[in-house]
Amino acid sequence: MTPAQPQNEGPGDAPTLDEVARLAGVSRATASRAINGGHRVSATALAAVEAAVQSLGYTPNPAARSLVTRRTDSVALVVPEPDERVFTDPFFVHTLRSVNRVLASRDLQLVLLLARPGDEERRMLRYLRKRHIDGALVVSHHRSDRLADHLAALGLPSAFVGRPIDSADKVAYVDTDNAAGGRLATELLVDRGCRRIGTIAGPADMAAGTDRLEGWRAAMRDAGLSDDAVVEGDFTEAGGEAAARELLGRFPEVDGLVVASDLMAVGALRVLAEKGRRVPDDIAVTGYDDLGVSERTSPPLTTVRNPIGEMAEQATRLLLEQIEGERDRQAIRVIFPPSLVRRASA
Repeated sequence: MTPAQPQNEGPGDAPTLDEVARLAGVSRATASRAINGGHRVSATALAAVEAAVQSLGYTPNPAARSLVTRRTDSVALVVPEPDERVFTDPFFVHTLRSVNRVLASRDLQLVLLLARPGDEERRMLRYLRKRHIDGALVVSHHRSDRLADHLAALGLPSAFVGRPIDSADKVAYVDTDNAAGGRLATELLVDRGCRRIGTIAGPADMAAGTDRLEGWRAAMRDAGLSDDAVVEGDFTEAGGEAAARELLGRFPEVDGLVVASDLMAVGALRVLAEKGRRVPDDIAVTGYDDLGVSERTSPPLTTVRNPIGEMAEQATRLLLEQIEGERDRQAIRVIFPPSLVRRASA
């Protein structure tokens, strides 16, 4: 005779944890541990509980599960930038998409925290301190936000996309070799025959800005060329346009231009067109990122590929390993090599 299967006829008859335990032939405590991560549960018991959950259609109560695991099943993406930039810059679009891809496969929720210096930053830190999330990913950080120090002090699982400009020894991070990328772009123009090469650098309070500038300087020194034609930008299109006007005003003789981001290069190309400087005939131009913008410029932009999708996914996996206790919260670093993408501008 076949045993009767449990019947759930309405909302009040939802299967309980006790029923799961009885069907699996284990204690209530073992069933709870199996459902909430499988810690200290034998493979046999775990399989029995999983089969019972499937048979009964049991769904754990999120609040009760949180009390047991002390987990919120959510991860914060912290971006200390103005919201208007986050939703227009392809760098952030690619980051969000890549992070969410990894979290969705684990059924985890993404919480976006935008925090400009001041009251917004203080609110964000209070939110993190109260452990409303299981861990934090940080992207586009500046020296002034001191997020590496704050997160290390909180003991919160965290990972950075891009090297923190200070306190990089305190947190895990994933980055690309920006200095090598800056060197690649500059050496291309040197090999092309350019001898008065200027650069629109990134912000001096961000590691990507300083590292790409150092790569440019190293290549210029090796080629025996002057490295005085430098103007700092802010990684935005408008910032690139303003920097290009200043650079060309101070150094009108430049025949090569290394720009630290594709968005800034868009602004620079606009200025060059206004001034009648043909690209690449009169002046060769390179960008940095290759996140879709460089393919649509006129002419298409030679650039250095910044593997932000792979970096964001790797940083998310590092964070999840910390949350799951599979990896200690230590200063792990993963560095991706840059690569040059040749198009018509150089």
